[in-house]
Amino acid sequence: MSAVFRCAALAALLCASGAAHSVEYATVLPDKSEIRFVSKQMNVPVEGRFRKFDAQLSFDPAKPEAGSARITLDLAGIDAGSDDANAEVRTKGWFDIRNFPTATFVSTGVKPVGPNRYEVAGKLTIKGRSRDVTAPVSFRQDGANAVLEGSFVVKRLQFAIGEGAWSDVETVADDVQVRFRVTAAPAK
Repeated sequence: MSAVFRCAALAALLCASGAAHSVEYATVLPDKSEIRFVSKQMNVPVEGRFRKFDAQLSFDPAKPEAGSARITLDLAGIDAGSDDANAEVRTKGWFDIRNFPTATFVSTGVKPVGPNRYEVAGKLTIKGRSRDVTAPVSFRQDGANAVLEGSFVVKRLQFAIGEGAWSDVETVADDVQVRFRVTAAPAK
């Protein structure tokens, strides 16, 4: 067998084995997923989380460019660290959950950037304002499931989060780091 033929046969075998291992992850497991955030109040980190969210996902690491995600946060389910803080961030000057009960992220593209690493671009909408965001995302297997983790920074004032006296970035920093872990089972 010639060297060229052996290389071609090996390449075909590798491509075929990659296709055989192609798995689409589409069933998000809420009890194994989370969305957290860290803001700074008077330069002190304050951690919080969104207790309620809905996520639709379609991701196949063999075809990442075809991936998509849509996440809808129920802003009434925010946990900002205390009952007082939770009540405050629901008000008109913060998330205004009476008029804007949800925030959404809808992906517009997925791009591989290294082994098991991707960039997910999309539109984040909070309080009726949409902004483009890009998040680095890592992928790993956990048994039969996929775990996708990443983070990005939100400029809260771009979304009118913390208006009036709260718009002073010396009191509450403009940058809010959002961290997420989405665990998904294979599509059925």
